Amino acid sequence: MRVCITMVSLVAFSGPLFFLEPAIAQQSKGPAVGIVEVVNRPIIERTEFLGRIQAVDRVNVVARVTAFLEKRLFKEGAEVKANDRLYLLERGPFEADLEAKKAQVAQLEATLENAQLTADRQRTLLSGPAGLPANYDTAVSNQKSLEAQVEAAKAQVSFSQINLNYTDIRSPIDGKVDRTTVTEGNVVSPTSGVLTTIVSQDPMYVVFPVSVREALSLRDRYAAKGGRKAVVISLKLPDGRIYGQTGRIDFASNSVTESTDTLLVRGEIANPLLSPSASNATRELTDGELVTVMLEDAQPVQTLAIPRAAVLSDQQGNYVLVVDAENKVEQHRVQLGQSSQTIASVMNGLSLGDKVIVEGLQRVKPGQVVEPAPASGEVQAMMKSTDGSAAQGTGSKGESVLGTSSTQPNGG
Repeated sequence: MRVCITMVSLVAFSGPLFFLEPAIAQQSKGPAVGIVEVVNRPIIERTEFLGRIQAVDRVNVVARVTAFLEKRLFKEGAEVKANDRLYLLERGPFEADLEAKKAQVAQLEATLENAQLTADRQRTLLSGPAGLPANYDTAVSNQKSLEAQVEAAKAQVSFSQINLNYTDIRSPIDGKVDRTTVTEGNVVSPTSGVLTTIVSQDPMYVVFPVSVREALSLRDRYAAKGGRKAVVISLKLPDGRIYGQTGRIDFASNSVTESTDTLLVRGEIANPLLSPSASNATRELTDGELVTVMLEDAQPVQTLAIPRAAVLSDQQGNYVLVVDAENKVEQHRVQLGQSSQTIASVMNGLSLGDKVIVEGLQRVKPGQVVEPAPASGEVQAMMKSTDGSAAQGTGSKGESVLGTSSTQPNGG
């Protein structure tokens, strides 16, 4: 009886062990991880600087003559065209002065005509006994003197006409006009200072300082690609939006600013009207505006790319965990290029097609056997997108595949 009970107990005890065997076998495969394969992606290298928008043309409008300001003919803050009238000054005194100068010319011309007749008469008398050379010489001299006086009087007419024209102050350029500093009824003169300022609107300059070290790096990067022609300028506006126009570098200073060890670089970028049909002219860029300048490759380059979330770091630097052919985890030290919050470009340490762990990193360590599977759909969508964002639209609109390295040199 005791023997039977023992046998039954052994059978009952061995039953659960039998059912645990598949579970133990299942656990031996290791933890599940999500992986992505290292791929080649077109990436635009980008470097950021702080810069300011600067108008191509700037004109300080001043009075050229002294007169009462009779009328302001522009709307403050509006855009004007070249030769548009801005101010009208008192014209009466200048018109009277011009007429007086014209009358003086007419008087001198009449006197000159008489002197010419006298000189002709003396020339005729020289052929007879009554003619005296001295009289002829005096007549010729008087004629030439009057001719010079007529020319001087005509110059005074031109000068008076110029002063009269100065009473009609016009815009020398296309641009946006500032507020007026002098109101109607006041006397203005060349010493009154600036009446208003006009700044051109399209295109605009963007100026930004670049450290000498960064300038040398940029020179080496783009030398084989065509120099300045290989660089495109993009702008990030103060509210974080990417400006819709791009530009090109057109100038770099010929000397270094010693106090900041920087070179001043300038680019030109279009600034079209936001709504050409609107009654008020509105443009995106404003003279003096602080922006983020992004220097980008004109053509994207192919580079190895992985999700940024797959990159880990320790005291020795950056590394990733890779699954080998036997599903074992390996640690690979990597050197990263410029990276965004979602995509990392890899310069060294990985090869095309390597399987990098991006999900489940906290559950594994080097040398451990794992059960790899494709990463989640969000990660896959992020790797396939053109801007490095996930399918839900994460990341800033308009950003390139490559992230940015921000450079803010002193004096920016």
